[in-house]
Amino acid sequence: MDESPLEQQSQSHEQENEIVTEGSAFVDGEPLSQDGSVPPKVDSQMEVLDEKVSKQIIKEGHGSKPSKYSTCFLHYRAWTKHTQHKFEDTWQEQQPIELVLGKEKKEMTGLAIGVASMKSGERALLHIGWELGYGKDGNFSFPNVPPIADLLYEGKARSDMTVEERIGAADRRKMDGNHLFKEDKLEEAMQQYEMAIAYMGDDFMFQLYGKYQDMALAVKNPCHLNMAACLIKLNRYDEAIGHCNIVLTEEEKNPKALFRRGKAKAELGQMDSAREDFRKAQKYAPDDNAIRRELRAIAEQEKAVYQKQKEMYKGIFGGGRDESGVKAKSRNWLIMLWQWLVSLFSRILGRNRVKAD
Repeated sequence: MDESPLEQQSQSHEQENEIVTEGSAFVDGEPLSQDGSVPPKVDSQMEVLDEKVSKQIIKEGHGSKPSKYSTCFLHYRAWTKHTQHKFEDTWQEQQPIELVLGKEKKEMTGLAIGVASMKSGERALLHIGWELGYGKDGNFSFPNVPPIADLLYEGKARSDMTVEERIGAADRRKMDGNHLFKEDKLEEAMQQYEMAIAYMGDDFMFQLYGKYQDMALAVKNPCHLNMAACLIKLNRYDEAIGHCNIVLTEEEKNPKALFRRGKAKAELGQMDSAREDFRKAQKYAPDDNAIRRELRAIAEQEKAVYQKQKEMYKGIFGGGRDESGVKAKSRNWLIMLWQWLVSLFSRILGRNRVKAD
């Protein structure tokens, strides 16, 4: 699959203490607990969000809450409630967690309920029961969470995603899609590619120029090409051609887009157009063996069709001559039989006449 390198994300000091939510008006915030080694002490009233999820507001927010299926980028610190063991700190790791509300992983269910309740600019401490966290078995890889552990999350919401964050999120989706593609989970892979492409909408791309445009296209175009690869495997050739056309609008000399469009056209029986795409692809990637194989396959297929047509026409015209020959032989045999019968009848009549005389 197509995997292009992405430039390292640059984050300012203000961006390190925030949860990023796309589709909701979250704003930048203040630093959280001072050193982050233990959970903050919060005296505000406990708000029950779910049987196993409660929230204490550290700082009131304003505006709207994130809607279902909003994509949130979460920077948080997390502890086990009883031992206060810190098992994850995304600021320290400089890697936010991506969360789609309503489509979160099982261990993120409680966290998603908490985030869905947070207004723009709100800081909160979330109390989550083990049933909506890492469960009865816990997690012994990273992050290391013991079994049946209630959890605490400290976090804050902020406004929109930076360009680097948006491109980075799309790139992670693309990588997830690539893993699913290798496992032959094509429908799931396409969902990841579609979500990656959604980050690169027309309004977003229109604002980009220079290196940022190059960074975005280095993620967006491979997602379209990978979508085409999935669709070809699913025999959805017209849709595959559409994704290739999008890439060729940006990069008319992209050999992979030309190759996959040619492959889809060949499957649809559009041999002349497919051959043209393969020849263009070969021009830009002359050493690609896959392109050679496809051109050779088209030539062999056309040769086979020609031979089949030749046999068919031979049967039509040659069969007519054979049929007339059979009819002619049949008529000759009937004439000979008739002549023999006439001759025999004449002889009988002759003998009868002699006897009468």
